[in-house]
Amino acid sequence: MTSPQSAAAWAAPATRDPVHGTVRVPGSKSLTNRYLVLAAVAAGPTTLHRPLVSRDTLLMVGALRQLGVTLDRGDDSTWVLTPPARLRGGGDVDCGLAGTVMRFVPPVAALAEGPVRFDGDAAARTRPVAQLVGALRDLGVVVDAGGDDDPRLPFTVAGSGSVTGGRVVIDASASSQFVSALLLAGARYDRGLTLVHRGEALPSRPHIDMTLQALATVGVVVHEDAQDTWHVEPGPVQGVEVTIEPDLSSAAPFLAVAAATGGRVTVPDWPASTTQAGDAMRELLSRMGAAVTLGPAGLTVTGPPRGELRGLDHDLGDVGELTPVVAALCALASSPSRLRGVAHLRGHETDRLAALETELGRIGADVTQTHDGLVVRPGRLRAATLQTYHDHRMAMAACLLGALVPGTRVVDVATTGKTFPGFAETWAGLVG
Repeated sequence: MTSPQSAAAWAAPATRDPVHGTVRVPGSKSLTNRYLVLAAVAAGPTTLHRPLVSRDTLLMVGALRQLGVTLDRGDDSTWVLTPPARLRGGGDVDCGLAGTVMRFVPPVAALAEGPVRFDGDAAARTRPVAQLVGALRDLGVVVDAGGDDDPRLPFTVAGSGSVTGGRVVIDASASSQFVSALLLAGARYDRGLTLVHRGEALPSRPHIDMTLQALATVGVVVHEDAQDTWHVEPGPVQGVEVTIEPDLSSAAPFLAVAAATGGRVTVPDWPASTTQAGDAMRELLSRMGAAVTLGPAGLTVTGPPRGELRGLDHDLGDVGELTPVVAALCALASSPSRLRGVAHLRGHETDRLAALETELGRIGADVTQTHDGLVVRPGRLRAATLQTYHDHRMAMAACLLGALVPGTRVVDVATTGKTFPGFAETWAGLVG
C-alpha cells in the first residue's frame, strides 16, 4: 500500500444539526474525458458545454494538445476543440494520476505520426496497463514499455499514422477502462475493431455503456455481437455539440451527509436517465433508510433521524467509484454492512480497500477486508487525522466522516480538485 502523503491536514467542519441546502456539482469527469478523446479523432470541431475543468480533464487536454488538437476555452463554460488534419507524434504526455489519460490516449496516439511517450505521478506507475499494451501490440502497434512481463508507466507508443485494426482479445477484469479505451479509437482503425473480453466478470459496466452512448452520439456504429464482444465499424467520427451532465459521483458525499444527519440536500440538474455510476446513490440511500425524490428541482435526499441510518449489503461491482463514500456512510450507520464485488479497487488511485480498512479503523469503525470487498461494523467513532493517499474519493469520504465526528482532520483535501475544484469550500459552505 502506498505511503500516506504528508500534506497539511484540514480541519473538517462538523455539525450536530441536520444539514440542509442545495449543491451544484461540476460536470462529469467521465463524460468530459470521453468526449475530449472523441474530439481528437473527429472529422471536425467538437463543442462541449459545461465541461468539467479539473486536474484530470486538463491533463487530458494537455495530452490532446501534444497530438495537435487545438482548444478554445473561452470562459470555460464552453470548450471548442479542433483536431488536426493528421495527429502528430513527438511529444510527451503527462498522465498525472488520471486513469482515463493513461489508458484512453495510447490507442489514439497509435494513429499519430511519430512516437508519443507517456508517464505520470509516482502512484500512476503502479496502476495496471499491461492488458492495454498487449492489445495494442496484438493490433500491430509498437509499444516500448520496458518490463514486458508486466508493463507499467512510463511507456512509448510508436505511432505510424494508421492502425490496421481487426480482432483482439483482452482480459479487462482489472478495469473497464481497457475496453472503453479501445472502443473510443476503434472507428479510426482501417478495419475497425472487434474486441473480445475473456476473463473474470467485467467491473463498472455503466462506464462501458457510457462509452457506447458517446460513440453513438458521434455517429460511430458498434455491434455487441455476443456477451463481452463488440465490433466497431470503421468510419468517420462526427464533431458534435454536447452538454455535459453534472458529475453524479461527486454529488455522492453531499447526498450522504443529508442521509447521515437527518437533513435534506438537493442536487439540481440530475438527469432523468443516465449511464453515470453515481446515479446508483438513489437506490443505495433508499435502502439505508433515506427518502429520495427526483423532480424538476433535481434530486433531493432527506435523511432519517440521526442515528437511524441502516447498514447495507450490496454488490458495488458496477459502481465501484462510490465505494469510499458508501463505506464511510456505512461506518455511520446503526447496523453492520457488507460491500461486495469491488476487488478491482485494489488497482485504483491507491489500493482503496486497504486504505478504507485503515482509515475507517483509524476513526473507530471495525472494518475487515474480504476477497472482493469490505465488512463494516459501526463502532464508537473518535476524532482522527485521516489520510487520503492522493485519492479524491478517499478525501470526500473523509470529509463525510468529519461532518459527524468533531475534531476530524483530513490530509490533503485539495486532492479533491481531481474531479471537483473548490470542493472544500463548497463542503464547508454546506456543513459549516
